[in-house]
Amino acid sequence: MKQIFYYLQIIVVMICLVCAGAARADRVKDLASVASQRNNQLIGYGLVVGLQGTGDDASVPFTTQSMKAMLAQMGVRIDGPLTDFEQALTASRVEIKNSAAVLVTAELPGFAKPGQRIDINVSAIGKASSLRGGSLVMTALRGVDGEIYAIGQGALTATGIDANAAGSKVQIGVPTSARIPSGAIVERVVDTPFESADNIVLNIRENDFSTTTAIVQAINKKFGDGVAQALDGTSVSVRAPQNLNQRVAFMSSVEALEVTPGDPPARVVINSRTGTVVINRSVRVTAAAVSHGTISVAITATNEVSQPNALAGGQTANVQNADIKVAEPNKPMFLFQPGVELRQIVDAVNQVGATPSALIAILEALKSSGSLRAELIII
Repeated sequence: MKQIFYYLQIIVVMICLVCAGAARADRVKDLASVASQRNNQLIGYGLVVGLQGTGDDASVPFTTQSMKAMLAQMGVRIDGPLTDFEQALTASRVEIKNSAAVLVTAELPGFAKPGQRIDINVSAIGKASSLRGGSLVMTALRGVDGEIYAIGQGALTATGIDANAAGSKVQIGVPTSARIPSGAIVERVVDTPFESADNIVLNIRENDFSTTTAIVQAINKKFGDGVAQALDGTSVSVRAPQNLNQRVAFMSSVEALEVTPGDPPARVVINSRTGTVVINRSVRVTAAAVSHGTISVAITATNEVSQPNALAGGQTANVQNADIKVAEPNKPMFLFQPGVELRQIVDAVNQVGATPSALIAILEALKSSGSLRAELIII
């Protein structure tokens, strides 16, 4: 019962935070972003060296080929016009287990300039068991157009641990994935229409016609009618000055405008793995009756020994007697009236005595019956 009240307190606190946040206006920069300021995905293939025998083995062909190609670029020839003995001796000195083939990914922020640094993620693609302690060799990061936009290199930061000893294995986190903070240097600028376009497009982060209308009205009220125009429920076109200094200052003023966004759609988000349930304040239910209860079946067995009849020549035998009891807790049925709010839903469910897992089942049943006026999202 204490656990139920604990979850109830958490939900009530979240409700208070949501209601308090709804009373304040938000800045335009928190509700929308400039279309030309979008991020770009980068990807590259590289090698991690310096591992303590936790890298790929000789059965991974692309790791061996990559190592030979890298050494060849540095003027080191592993195979060539040598005798069989010399080739075998040279090959034996290259320990593949100390290196691993990896994929490197990154996000190039909008307006990023050459010389700036960005974070990169490194993930093993071969048989490496851990990237801890390794260093990424210079790796080219390419965009969707195949051009190189950044160069990554540096020591890896891996938080995962994989330990084996005496047949026991302990693994914490994911040791085959790591990061390099500020591990890549931007080499190329992504062309954007921010400098030359007549209008600047703002994309609303949450598709909502009310929020889009509020942003258009706030901009036109500040800078005059016709400056902003809604394109749809997601985009707003803003007429900006041609001078770059004035354009930057104008966008700074636009982003600082305070707007009251529209109410979000009614949603119930359920995390089935952790039992977390988040219900926003717009959730309503129509008339419905909810009853929660479980049937418990208890079976008790007693072992007895039957005594034989000596005159009849019988034998001693074990006899098992079973006693079965079926009990159904007397749980009340709660009736939801039309237009019930969130607090009443939570109070009603807790009156029934439901645990968080049972709360999930009740919400799913309400949605299936058509009584829950909200979008049910299960993650």
